[in-house]
Amino acid sequence: MKINLKANEMVVKATDSSLLLESSEKIAGKLIITNQRVYFIGLNGNAGKYDIEIEPKAIRDVLYFNPGLFSRSGLNLVTSTGNELKFTLKQRTKFGEMIAGMC
Repeated sequence: MKINLKANEMVVKATDSSLLLESSEKIAGKLIITNQRVYFIGLNGNAGKYDIEIEPKAIRDVLYFNPGLFSRSGLNLVTSTGNELKFTLKQRTKFGEMIAGMC
């Protein structure tokens, strides 16, 4: 896994995550927060296919959701165009606060 960082960009926090597609499919990957943007990098044969780069100005809302009955690990990023990017990850509150602070 490799991301091309921009000038003066550095990784602030990263974690294992899954991108939830509308088809209920889970794409395993890494959610990476830098000081300039948010990245999702797909793993396990999905490298490059589901990679996402989100600039803070493109994020309208940061919401939490519960993907399962007993699971409290969902983070939903709503973009300014209305797209929803749903991730499951540990420490969703910490990641959500960091992303909201960037916007």
